[in-house]
Amino acid sequence: MYTLATQILLVMKFSTPIKITPFASPIEYSSYSFFIGSCFAEHISKKFDQHKLKNTSNPFGILFHPLAVEKIIQKAVQDIVFTADDLVVSNELWCCLDAHSELSATNKDELLAQLNQRLRQTQLALQQATHISITLGTSWVYKYLPTNQMVANCHKIPQKEFSKELLSVEMIAESLNNIIRLLPNKHILFTISPVRHSKDGFFENNLSKAHLFAALNQVLGSQVHYFPAYEIIMDELRDYRFFAADMLHPNLLAIDYVWERFSENYLSAKAQDTSKEIAAIQKALQHKAFNPDTLKHQQFVANTQKRIEALGELWY
Repeated sequence: MYTLATQILLVMKFSTPIKITPFASPIEYSSYSFFIGSCFAEHISKKFDQHKLKNTSNPFGILFHPLAVEKIIQKAVQDIVFTADDLVVSNELWCCLDAHSELSATNKDELLAQLNQRLRQTQLALQQATHISITLGTSWVYKYLPTNQMVANCHKIPQKEFSKELLSVEMIAESLNNIIRLLPNKHILFTISPVRHSKDGFFENNLSKAHLFAALNQVLGSQVHYFPAYEIIMDELRDYRFFAADMLHPNLLAIDYVWERFSENYLSAKAQDTSKEIAAIQKALQHKAFNPDTLKHQQFVANTQKRIEALGELWY
């Protein structure tokens, strides 16, 4: 016999589940996905890697704002190569203000070759892509004063050489529409990063996200979809136990949950079954036996190998 308190617990809800409209054109194992944008895009692409789903993620590193994403996509689609004019020197390293600081080199020609190799990689990935996922992080941008250029990354150049600006809703919507026009016949999925940019200030972060939401609302349609990663973290989970030590970034548990919500709504039923089988095999491969020479363990290894072989080229 349940106590009254237990009965109440059984019927009470301790979260606010976010309703997600399933993809009309779900992702299959024959699909190819391209991820670009803030670090949250990379978290989901890593899940794609783990589950053997074909994808490419952020060839130019993390890009935080829509103008940075638009510029890379435009260069790739219109074959606008990087030149020496796109490079600057910072802290004895050559770098490109349109790319993340992970792309830098002591040799100018080496960096230029690397940037254009990444550009070709992006071109190929966009051509192959059936689904394109774009994660927007912020509306705050930095303008490099010597060239009047909105940059993707400041590369630790002195702050006095930049001005900080908040993109208007209209500017963001125009940028998003430009991106959509550059990607005809592609299924485009936008997300807004749940990571709070505390260095901007919490009010300023909320204002920044609000501009992204308002602009995105203007471009959603049959080709353009929205996955509520932000709402899942902030409203459905809504607890600091789902954040990393900095209390700003989602932790692995939260990312696993977001992936679960993503896969159950955006992967086809067949792809979900395959994904679960691959996850089970990955778990089996991580198993460490106390006695690896036993017959039982050898049978376990053989069965796991058979499951891998049954997947064929999907695994390899």
